[in-house]
Amino acid sequence: MSIKNLKKRIKSKKAKVGVIGLGYVGLPLALSFAKKGFNVIGIDIDKDRIEQLKKRVSYITDVSNAELKSTLNGRNFKATTDASFIKKLDAVIICVPTPLGKNREPDISYIREAVTKVRDNIRKGQIVVLESTTYPGTTREILLPVLQSTGLKEGRDFYLAFSPERIDPGNEVYKTENTPKIIGGISAKSTAVAKVLYDQVIDEVIPVTSASAAEMVKLLENTFRIVNIALVNEITVLCDKLGLDIWEIIDSAKSKPYGYMPFYPGPGCGGHCIPVDPLYLSWKAKEHGFETKFINLASSVNELMPQYTIDKLERILAKQKKTLNKAKILVLGVAYKKDVKDLRESPAIDVIKILQAQNAKISYHDSFFPFLKISGINLKRSPFTKAFLRSQDCVVITAAHSSLDYRFLIDNAKVILDTRGILRKIVNTKSRKLKGKIITL
Repeated sequence: MSIKNLKKRIKSKKAKVGVIGLGYVGLPLALSFAKKGFNVIGIDIDKDRIEQLKKRVSYITDVSNAELKSTLNGRNFKATTDASFIKKLDAVIICVPTPLGKNREPDISYIREAVTKVRDNIRKGQIVVLESTTYPGTTREILLPVLQSTGLKEGRDFYLAFSPERIDPGNEVYKTENTPKIIGGISAKSTAVAKVLYDQVIDEVIPVTSASAAEMVKLLENTFRIVNIALVNEITVLCDKLGLDIWEIIDSAKSKPYGYMPFYPGPGCGGHCIPVDPLYLSWKAKEHGFETKFINLASSVNELMPQYTIDKLERILAKQKKTLNKAKILVLGVAYKKDVKDLRESPAIDVIKILQAQNAKISYHDSFFPFLKISGINLKRSPFTKAFLRSQDCVVITAAHSSLDYRFLIDNAKVILDTRGILRKIVNTKSRKLKGKIITL
């Protein structure tokens, strides 16, 4: 199929679109194409996910059961574990995880597995797009040789590009369709085809000069965030030593209409991007004899925050003449951020692990997770009741879900360590009545 015919099929919505990896990135993207009238095939190795989709049950926060049911009832979306369907596709988009390995090095095994399946089923006239966050050069150095090993040539027989995912789980304003999309191809022809493809579902598509440039855009975005989060976390610890309220400092600083952007402290840095992606860039830099000092330092600062949270908790307990050993601690919110069903790199898990090691009596409450298994220990969600709250020596807010009744918490908990600053939005935490009861980072 010529590039002209491929573009024509895409614009007329006759093109068949496939998404490999139906997680937080892949599923919303697949549904976006299906809603626009494309025939979409979603491919995932997780059989449980496929079964849930067939039952019209969503497993991610940003896709409601109603939205899923409505789209799937349109009968132009099929979910499967069978990679042979790739042969039928005009566009193949890879949205698989890119975690860190045991030694904090990039793990691109899921990308390798996905592109191998594409290689085994590729045909002329297809465009392949990688969305999984990775280090600059992955598309050219890893995907291109694998796909060209078939004898097909990029830019002539098939097209290859990178487009970084920009998903912010739980964001009610920016979704797949209205978040600008960066695209960069191995060749100019691939960039052009990728732009036509994403133009059908994304409001604004921004081409860059290469796939490597597109890969670097994503890493710059998340490096910017990890560095600034680390900065405010470090200032938080300093403010604590100086007897200053970091939340007051931030609120005042953000009144400046230029030159400042607010970032907020927390018990650590979690999620699928910020604590992981910059380390991909740091790893790649070492190959070129370059040390990313800011990234390494920022990562180290953020990794210290769970222990800083524990140190703060120990001081709170000391005022009650107690220690962590056998102290009753309720961890409130175990997701990595508010209002998402996502545990990836959650700092709350690190806090719980430290408390377990200190022999504290740990309990947790999170509406998204009825059960947890941490360090081989099975935990069941505790009730959010007056009696249970009053039985705890301290409640630690690690994820401030909107569904919680925080006034009820304030009325019934003995002491609260608020690592997210949520209670300041509800009450005056500096009032004489609440002094000593509500402590912030």
